[in-house]
Amino acid sequence: MFSFRIVSLLLIVFTTGLARAAEQRAPNVIFILCDDLGWGDLGVFYQNQLTNHPHMKTPHIDKMAEQGLQLRAHYCPAPVCAPSRSTLLTGVHQGHAVVRDNQFDKMLENNHTLATVMRDAGYKTALIGKYGLQGDGSDADSWPGYPTKRGFDEFYGYVRHRDGHLHYPANPYPAGDSPNHKDPKEVWHNDQEVSAGLSGCYTTDLFTARSKDWIAKQATQHPEQPFFLYLAYDTPHAALQVPAVEYPEGSGLNGGLQWLGEPGKMINTAVGTIDSYRHPDYADQEWSDGAIRFATMVRRIDSAVGDLLQTLQDLGIDENTLVVFSSDNGPHRESYLSNVKYDPTAFKSYGRFDGIKRDTLEGGIRVPTLAWWPSHIKPGQVTHAPSQFHDWMPTFAEIAGALSPARSDGVSLLPTLQGNRKQTPSTIYVEYVNNGATPNYSDFAPLHRGQKRRQMQVVHVDGFKGIRVNIQSAKDPFEIYDLAKDPQERTNLAGTSDRFRRLQQKMQDRVLQLRRPNPSAKRPYDDALVPAVDGLPEESIAEGLHWRARNGSFAYVPSLQGQTPDQIGTVDHIDLKQISIATGAVEWSGYFKVPADGDYTFTLSTSRGAFLRIHDAAVIDADAQYEAGSDVTGTIRLAKGWHPIRLTCLKAEADDSLTLTWAASDSEPQPFVTADLRQP
Repeated sequence: MFSFRIVSLLLIVFTTGLARAAEQRAPNVIFILCDDLGWGDLGVFYQNQLTNHPHMKTPHIDKMAEQGLQLRAHYCPAPVCAPSRSTLLTGVHQGHAVVRDNQFDKMLENNHTLATVMRDAGYKTALIGKYGLQGDGSDADSWPGYPTKRGFDEFYGYVRHRDGHLHYPANPYPAGDSPNHKDPKEVWHNDQEVSAGLSGCYTTDLFTARSKDWIAKQATQHPEQPFFLYLAYDTPHAALQVPAVEYPEGSGLNGGLQWLGEPGKMINTAVGTIDSYRHPDYADQEWSDGAIRFATMVRRIDSAVGDLLQTLQDLGIDENTLVVFSSDNGPHRESYLSNVKYDPTAFKSYGRFDGIKRDTLEGGIRVPTLAWWPSHIKPGQVTHAPSQFHDWMPTFAEIAGALSPARSDGVSLLPTLQGNRKQTPSTIYVEYVNNGATPNYSDFAPLHRGQKRRQMQVVHVDGFKGIRVNIQSAKDPFEIYDLAKDPQERTNLAGTSDRFRRLQQKMQDRVLQLRRPNPSAKRPYDDALVPAVDGLPEESIAEGLHWRARNGSFAYVPSLQGQTPDQIGTVDHIDLKQISIATGAVEWSGYFKVPADGDYTFTLSTSRGAFLRIHDAAVIDADAQYEAGSDVTGTIRLAKGWHPIRLTCLKAEADDSLTLTWAASDSEPQPFVTADLRQP
């Protein structure tokens, strides 16, 4: 009894000390990403409402929702894995992303990522789980886009996209439906391949146990340093493999999944017969084996999430840790097992929407998302405001006390999370290509069943969703839906009144004004002219540009959008030497006049770094890999008329310089002159 009291007292003192340390540092951030978990797969979102249909339970995730915020209109950037994960990590939507469409295993560009931004802000960073953005190569040294080369201090997990199709990496799996789904897979820890010691390890358990161990060590050994963990599960996608044993009793530091670190016994569930366990709530149901397997996989994730949250509470860091839970796209219909079939109709995983993975209907792109942050997010909150993956970079940057890169297309969601100020609306934009068709499910609208996908695009404008599929040209009309009244997209409002005819044009203009073509993912609208601003009252707007500046030392060109400036002013041309700020960032904004339709090339040179947007399209990125003093060009097709311009630049010395010229395809470059410019 005496020793027990001593241990208990020491534990109280230890965790109290951690809690006090946590209060004095920036918040920790954990982003949990599931693979192909549908909006309707969560109990609190949809499953709990199903009474006359098979349904699953997610009690721990439901509790997380009760204690935090439900983001019921959160969108992935494209309805498949690789582009979604690339956008999440780089903070740019699919109109600017390097990885698009089905470009699995393509290298994540060497630019700012969530990990570099957080590391620059003083965070320890780790990625545990599935990656799939490494580029060509065969090992940690040769993969050009390996996680530790993209800002993560530590990586543990699957590198290749397809390796994540199996959930027992060290065990052969004869039941797989192809050689790729039968053979063991590689797991990497930093520069070492470590699968040899992982016999019997189920990846949901493995990545959870590893995360718990990493969090505990970071919190106890480096309590002064905040951490960012990206936990990327490879389930419930792909091979519908289930665990070997039931979830261990308890949770947190002294229960649940535990990292043992011994080859052959790496975690405490690496025992028993692989792929044999069925959760008792489902094992005796008169369901298909595929449905029982899928429900068991989702329940395992649910138990893991509860285990992780309890670990934070045991460590006394829960109130200083933001946890976000989401999925990379809508639900799948694969099993990757030779004798098992599965379809998301089993549990209506698409919820109250039409569409699944690879559709740009709501069921394919709206993803189940929660945010949990005790003492910062009030319990029981729900938001229906649209948001998207690229918003997490500015959100996490603000939490870390930093500004997001000017390259980011997102807005901080912190006002929504904390409910303490007005939220800047998000840009919702999706583009994707797939040669299949929407499934012919009976609960989908007849107009959606068997609908060809091909080139697809989604944009939100003025509170309405615009969607078009099988696109042939920039003039193809959008279908327009009021999602608040019509979440299944049954009533197309396009052309029904002058209001929606005007909105149609606005949507067609908007998608050209916020994106840039990518030669690896060609679109039918790549060569269209970017429309000018309609109806700019030229005679009532003063000549010149607005500028504003923010003091500080920045590791990259920051976005000053939504920030309170330290200095403001107006100028008649772009000249860094006119700005009196000593060290910081400067943004110029206004309009410039294009004399005729055509291609226009912009050339920029600066001492430190800069970023140029025309409308919201990124035209010149002279930041992450920029060589000071060199020329960088960008060409964009512009229609005759006035176009908004926003140029952000770093300044640290009195003699820092910046030059920006522009030229039509048949003329010499020239600087902007007063007659070209107007203040907004």
